[in-house]
Amino acid sequence: MTNHWVDLKNSDAILIMGGNPAENHPVAFKWINQAMEERDAKLIVVDPRFNRSAAKADLYAPLRSGTDITFLGGMINYALQNKLFNEAYVKAFTNALTLINPDYKGPADLDGVFSGFNKDTKAYDAASWQYQTEKLTVKVKQKDASGNEVEVEKEVSVPKQAASIDEPNTVFSLLKQHYARYTPEMVERVCGTPKDQFLQVAQMFCASGAPDKSGTILYAMGQTQHTVGTQNVRAMAILQLLLGNVGVPGGGVNALRGESNVQGSTDMALLFQDLPGYLGLPTNKQTDFKTYAAKFDTTSFWSNGPRFATSLLKAWWGSAATKENDYAFNYLPKSSGNYSWIPLFEALYKGTIKGMFVMGQNPYVSGPNARFERKGFENLDWMVVMELFDTETTSFWRAPGVDPKSVKTEVFLLPAADAMEKAGSITTSGRLIQWRNKVGAPPGEAKEDIWILDRLIKTIKAAYKDSSAAKDRPILDLVWDYGDTVDAGLVAREINGYALDAVKDAAGNVLVAKGAVIPGFATIAGAANFDAIACGCWIYSGYYAPADDGTGVVMPAAKRRGQKDPGGMGTFPFWGWAWPANRHIVYNRASARPDGTPWDEKKKLIWWDPNADSGAKDAQGNPILGKWVGYDVPDFAPTKKPDAKANPAGVGLAAQSGTDPFLMKADGKGWLFAPKGLNEGPLPEHYEPLESPIANPFSKTQVNPVVKVFSTDAGKDVGDSVGTPDKFPIVCTTFRLTEHFQAGAMTRYLPWLSETQPGMFVEISQELATEKGIKNGDAIEVASARGKIKAVAMVTARWKPYTVDGKKVHHVGMPWHYSWVGVATGDSANDLTPHVGDGNSMIPEYKAFLVDVKKA
Repeated sequence: MTNHWVDLKNSDAILIMGGNPAENHPVAFKWINQAMEERDAKLIVVDPRFNRSAAKADLYAPLRSGTDITFLGGMINYALQNKLFNEAYVKAFTNALTLINPDYKGPADLDGVFSGFNKDTKAYDAASWQYQTEKLTVKVKQKDASGNEVEVEKEVSVPKQAASIDEPNTVFSLLKQHYARYTPEMVERVCGTPKDQFLQVAQMFCASGAPDKSGTILYAMGQTQHTVGTQNVRAMAILQLLLGNVGVPGGGVNALRGESNVQGSTDMALLFQDLPGYLGLPTNKQTDFKTYAAKFDTTSFWSNGPRFATSLLKAWWGSAATKENDYAFNYLPKSSGNYSWIPLFEALYKGTIKGMFVMGQNPYVSGPNARFERKGFENLDWMVVMELFDTETTSFWRAPGVDPKSVKTEVFLLPAADAMEKAGSITTSGRLIQWRNKVGAPPGEAKEDIWILDRLIKTIKAAYKDSSAAKDRPILDLVWDYGDTVDAGLVAREINGYALDAVKDAAGNVLVAKGAVIPGFATIAGAANFDAIACGCWIYSGYYAPADDGTGVVMPAAKRRGQKDPGGMGTFPFWGWAWPANRHIVYNRASARPDGTPWDEKKKLIWWDPNADSGAKDAQGNPILGKWVGYDVPDFAPTKKPDAKANPAGVGLAAQSGTDPFLMKADGKGWLFAPKGLNEGPLPEHYEPLESPIANPFSKTQVNPVVKVFSTDAGKDVGDSVGTPDKFPIVCTTFRLTEHFQAGAMTRYLPWLSETQPGMFVEISQELATEKGIKNGDAIEVASARGKIKAVAMVTARWKPYTVDGKKVHHVGMPWHYSWVGVATGDSANDLTPHVGDGNSMIPEYKAFLVDVKKA
């Protein structure tokens, strides 16, 4: 989330698209209710079915699953054509005025692809997407051969700016040109959303672009689990930047995480391509630390990336992570490919991977094309599972239809503790970190996760203790000192960061004493001897440092429960700790006008006070006045003036001006147009899902051109990779229930919850039921190209047929929680989902695929 849960109460318009918080985040929905009751906020729900969030909404609009970019592109076009965008915000805070390479061409010119596409490699050369640049000559100070400071001239390149946003080749003009094709009529044709309903949504939400208003967009897996999932979210970001809704109270692009610590797991690099704090895992082309460090921008806050990476290596390998040893960079694994979920299970199926350690997951149920993926389990030599209960994954070898004697895999089950049976910190969707105490002992032989991992690492280190091989040094040199019984507080201390030696500034003043925790990542960024710091996750730096709870009581920041809310904006700065730097709304420079005054007095978050004491003094000893004040931690130096000029020769934030809120970008601007970072283009473009009932109305490029469709010899066992509308004419999507949790192991054993939702069902429209001769409660069969499942028909008015590109298209939906273990059982929805992922993240396309339905 750019914002946070409580901040929803500050919204004037709330667009839920690809989420269903009334059912999946019911407690947090209170803040939406508060906004509606106290601010007369308008709640808009856009979803393939009329869900319980829609039942609370002021306005509901249906759309066919997999067509979000068309709907959002239509809203972008509506805002542009009707001049509902916040022009002052767009000009000052985004890259709207930046000129793009004149060689750039978009999908309207190239039949669905952008310039630079290679059909053979299915990849882009992004050279034509880049900014135009111009040369500037600036004066900089440096030391000469004698050590004296001298002023010299230096030539630098900077992004070239236009005088007007409507000039040819500006980001704004290219954006306008690209989305001119996304008319209300095209939205109706592609999405199946009636034109009048789309226009109501566009009008209601785009009204939040007024300077005294703000609107938020809430999304979940309904946006991300598509072959264009990343670009779906990009389209949301573009719309919010145009409306001036990023960095402001009541605004933002806000992901609704599926459980309490999903945010924490990604922050700590659960995903294959990252190191903690989103530093990025080195590739096999980055053979030394210097090469790796060169990837970080030098004109954004990422200029500190090499320092943050050094502190991480120090945390992991301590005294071995010396400059002479390249900070132990050679100890890190290097990525040579894509190791996300789908390629992982393709490798399991082929027998490439021999062993697997499963912790806190139930992939038997949760993976796409699950019948195919389960066969990969049988090709392992061994599998270790840390789990609370017996699940389908732990017992895959005795599943229905499986002969245990034919399975060679040896399974080790390690009984683990539940969340309430262990202490530690969790991070919510809103980046708020809170410490949870242990409230009960785990039963029997069950142990806490960190107890299990601690024993595992200690045993491995003992096994290698006599080795003299260089390849074993990463194990032998690994710092592992969390106590005999492993203390979660010691783990938190390392994540926060602490001083290996006295940390000093350039003048030699001690900033942090040896052994003390550091107060925040600014210490790493500013210390002269930054390599004296060990920090396990730079964005968490400060979360376990001593902090006041607002009443004078000092404790680790994440443990605070202070009730004060200065300004009444919902930041509650003394409750827990929000990363980064206890900042609750990121990019919050944009919450004030370019001149530093609030956009609206009722929604002021931070603002420039020219009379506030900055804490600094001039040469005569007089106080220097002027600083940012307010109810949140500024996203930049609090004394940086709103009219501060950029220093083109500067490093880090010195290269950015006082109107550059987006400090993680090299130009400090919000990117309406992305010159780099995404695989399939600088602007979101509509492509059909892998399985679609129609041809793409926008172009002959049917599917996201960069996605990989996996094809194995598994077809004889689990069906085809891709289904066609002649055999499977119905669109299907998956969803979650309030009564069940994720892959079901946590809830399907509980009798009360199982009684409320006892088994697998499929929601179908009354019209489809009539066509198929199906009645509510009938046993039905649902089939896709991957196989078929049995379920109970729930005939409901929540679904309606769509008219898409002139033809009637039916849509159904089903929960994905069920399988054969537990009290509540049923066939798995993921037996039907395809083995294809997003063009960037590779998240599987669970939310749009083709099926057929008939009575069983």
